[in-house]
Amino acid sequence: MTERVLRNEGKVHAMGRYLLLAISLVLASPAWAKSDSQSLGVWKNPQNSVHVRAERCGNQMCGVVVWANDKAKADAKRGGTNNLVGMNLFRDFTQEKPGVWRGRVFVPDMNRTFSGRVTMLDHNRLEGRGCLTGNIGCRSQTWTRLN
Repeated sequence: MTERVLRNEGKVHAMGRYLLLAISLVLASPAWAKSDSQSLGVWKNPQNSVHVRAERCGNQMCGVVVWANDKAKADAKRGGTNNLVGMNLFRDFTQEKPGVWRGRVFVPDMNRTFSGRVTMLDHNRLEGRGCLTGNIGCRSQTWTRLN
């Protein structure tokens, strides 16, 4: 039982890290409909271990990993994702209300897809939040715009 709990805690920790990575790729701004340039760009996570580029996919937002450090690549590989860089992690992100986007996030180190939310704090910062199921195992992080 203890081994199972520890294994699950590790999954929650890793899931939180990569779920938030993926959510943050959405990088949506309240002005998406007015100006693509405010929501598009490259963003970094707080540890500066992953950089993602938000880009337009039709009327939605998607995100692709453009850089990852060796540890992030190794974590993804252990989960079954051999090529983290270049992977499209965000799918079906749509604007829920000004500054808030929801969609589906692929978590490479778990090889699973979850729902997530991104809230713009200002032009250069966003908060990504994701949960395993319902409001269990939730994590949030603040990401910073690189360009």
